[in-house]
Amino acid sequence: MYNQSVMHIILVKSKTDILKCFPIMAQFRPQYNEEMFIKQVLRQQKAGYSLAYLEEATKILSIAGFRITEDLSSGKFLYVDDLVTDAENRSKGYGSKLFDWLVTYAKENDCKSIQLNSRVQRFDAHRFYFRKGLSIYSYHFGIPLEEPTND
Repeated sequence: MYNQSVMHIILVKSKTDILKCFPIMAQFRPQYNEEMFIKQVLRQQKAGYSLAYLEEATKILSIAGFRITEDLSSGKFLYVDDLVTDAENRSKGYGSKLFDWLVTYAKENDCKSIQLNSRVQRFDAHRFYFRKGLSIYSYHFGIPLEEPTND
């Protein structure tokens, strides 16, 4: 599993840290190159997006992109945009540890829930979310106005 004594979860504050997250995010979002990724994250940060990463011995193993928002149906909640663990290090508890940190962060920020969307074909992710106690509350509908990405 993992050794908690050398693991750290860091909330990204700088362009350097954003860039450090790119190799892991690129495994899930291959449509981005480094420059596009940095620009996109910086743009989203202006609207409340945050990135956090779990590292062990200076190696980033898992990242989460998220934001705190609210709406009339849910009140204040933490929305997880991305939760990605390095492909070579999956099923070792890193994603679980980062998700647990998100739960704590949400509670500390007075959120009523954690929410996310997951593409229907992502069965491994669904099993993980069910193990973490998430439930399916609704269908998410959309209509592409551009060419869809392969996420």
